[in-house]
Amino acid sequence: MARYLGIDTSNYTTSAALYDTEQHRMIQAKQLLPVKPGEAGLRQRDAVFHHTKQLPKILEELFSQTPPVFDAIGVSARPRSGEDSYMPCFLCGEGAASILAVTHQLPLYRTSHQIGHILAALYSAEAMHLLQAPFLAFHVSGGTTDCVLCSPDPAQCLRITPVSTSLDLKAGQAVDRVGLMLGLQFPCGPALEQLAMQCEGLSVRPRPVIKGMDCCLSGLENQCRRMLDTGTPAPKVALYCLMAIAETVYAMTRAAQDAYGPLPVVYAGGVMSNQLIRREICRHGKVYFAQPAFSCDNAAGVSIYAALAAGEGEGL
Repeated sequence: MARYLGIDTSNYTTSAALYDTEQHRMIQAKQLLPVKPGEAGLRQRDAVFHHTKQLPKILEELFSQTPPVFDAIGVSARPRSGEDSYMPCFLCGEGAASILAVTHQLPLYRTSHQIGHILAALYSAEAMHLLQAPFLAFHVSGGTTDCVLCSPDPAQCLRITPVSTSLDLKAGQAVDRVGLMLGLQFPCGPALEQLAMQCEGLSVRPRPVIKGMDCCLSGLENQCRRMLDTGTPAPKVALYCLMAIAETVYAMTRAAQDAYGPLPVVYAGGVMSNQLIRREICRHGKVYFAQPAFSCDNAAGVSIYAALAAGEGEGL
């Protein structure tokens, strides 16, 4: 039994976590990157700057909750699992993790932000047993609307095979663009959900646009703009946006299961923390969702990856 530090510096959140396999306890510290009012995101150079400022504070906050003692370090070094996957903001976490590993003479395990999301979802859903056989996972956020096939892999914990994606706008981008259209502050997910809850229902169900197993979401933004311009109340526009995403993700799920069989399905990523979307998808059968605290960007899954890579699978 041991303690594992995880670090993740994604495009919108600085996060660190420590997983204690003896106490089965996860301790987290995280902070969103600041975005100016009215803007819909950050340039990579700005994200790197903010991570550089925030990461020392995040580690200080983490170790104010637990002693700074750990046996190995995990870090997300890239967005996805492909070798060509790259985003500068992840260099901040990787650099800090490398310094800690060298100075403490500890093992350093690199993984992808995507695998971190999937492992955090499995952990929080008490579904770590799914690692023993193939399953489907969705990573739905501001930068991804991906379905992947996850298979056991002794070398990297999970072998990720892309299944489907959005061919244009990502689900998180749609949420933020519609939210900004309605006067909300970026990131718009929580506020859009609260606004949608004011609507009693929709008379017309959104129809997803599916091409093969992939989806298209750019039409959703246009439809919400038309609804707003023709006098549709803001809560109804918000609900329409979220239900369209739910219908799209479910349609992608059904297409993937038609192709790969009735495999278990896990949903992760910030968009999947939306309770309206979750409730809609759960109507169709048993699936696994990350708890909200483990659904948005976090380092918990990266710390779990370090534990698995160090051979602590039974401790989970």
